[in-house]
Amino acid sequence: MKRIFVLLAFAASLTLAAQGQKWTKEKADKWYADHKWMSGANFIPSNAINQLEMWQEATFSPDVLDKELGYAQGIGFNTMRVFLHSLAYKADPKGFKKRMDKYLEIADKHGISTMFVFFDDCWNPTATIGKQPEPKVGVHNSGWLQDPGFPASVDRANDKELEAYVKDILTAFSKDKRILLWDLYNEPGNSGKGIKSAELLKNVFKWAREANPSQPISAGLWNWGFNEHNTFQAQNSDIITYHFYEDLDGHQRVINLLKTHDRPMICTEYMARTKNNSFYNHMSLLKKENIGAINWGFVAGKTNTIFAWDTPIPTGGEPDIWFHDIFRNDGTPYRQDEVNVIKKLNGVK
Repeated sequence: MKRIFVLLAFAASLTLAAQGQKWTKEKADKWYADHKWMSGANFIPSNAINQLEMWQEATFSPDVLDKELGYAQGIGFNTMRVFLHSLAYKADPKGFKKRMDKYLEIADKHGISTMFVFFDDCWNPTATIGKQPEPKVGVHNSGWLQDPGFPASVDRANDKELEAYVKDILTAFSKDKRILLWDLYNEPGNSGKGIKSAELLKNVFKWAREANPSQPISAGLWNWGFNEHNTFQAQNSDIITYHFYEDLDGHQRVINLLKTHDRPMICTEYMARTKNNSFYNHMSLLKKENIGAINWGFVAGKTNTIFAWDTPIPTGGEPDIWFHDIFRNDGTPYRQDEVNVIKKLNGVK
C-alpha cells in the first residue's frame, strides 16, 4: 500500500511539473528587458474582411502579407497582434498550422514578432467556413467574427474540441522565438456578454498553463467596470496587457493603476483619431512609460476601419478623419506627419 501511495505521489509531481505556472515577476521583467520597445499594430491584410478570410487556404495571401508587413518594417514597427480563428483550424488543422508558419516566416523576414490571439467576443456572433461576405458599405468591421461566437462561448466553454485546438497550437509553436506572446482572449464580455464569458476565459488560461509554452500568456483588460474579469485577467497574466481608446489623462490614470501589479505592460489596442487618441499623444505617452504600443488598424481595406465604430457612412465616401489605419493600399500614408512621428519614436530616420 505504501508503494502505491509513493507511486501516486510521484505521478502527481510529474503532472505538476508538466503544467506551467504564472511567471514570476523576475522572469517577466527579464523577458521584457530582453526585447526592444514594442511598437506595432493589430494586423489583418487589406484583402481580408475577417480572420477566416485571412487564414483559409483559398484566400491566404503571402504576397499581400509580404507587401504590407514591408510597410510596417519601413516605419520601425517590430510587433504585430494577429487574430486566429478556431473554425479555420477545424476545417484544416495541418494546413492552418502551415499557414501560421508561413505568416511567421514573412513577418520574421521583416523583423517583426507576433502576438497571436485565440478567442474574441467582438462583432459578429456567428461564423461560417468558406467564402466570406463582402464588406457593408461604410460600416466599421462589418464582417469581423467572434470566436467561438455566441452562444457558443457559453455553450462550449468546456468543449474538448476547443481545448484540443488551443493546446495543439500552443504545443506546435511552444518554442517558436518568432512569437512574442499568446493573447488568449480578446475583450471577454464584450457584445453584451458580460460575466457569461467567465468560464471560457478561465478555461483558456487553464489549457494554456497545461500546454506550458515558452512564451508568456495574457488577456487584455479593456472594460474597467468588469471587476471579476479584470481581477482574474490581471492575476493570471504573465504580462499585463490592456486596451485604451479614450483621452490622454484617462490613459495616464489607467497606467498608474495597472502599475500596481508590478509587471511589464503592453497596450494592445489604442488609437482612435476622432476621440483624440493618436500617435502624437498616446504613442508618445506609451514610449515615455516604456509600455508596448500596439494600435488598431494598419492598411485600409475590407475591414472598413477608417470608419468609426458607430458612425457609418452610407455612401462609403472617405471620412474627413480616418478612425483607424495608417496606410492606403498602395503604401501611401494617410498622414505623412503621423508616419514621421511613428518613425521618430521608433528611432527610424
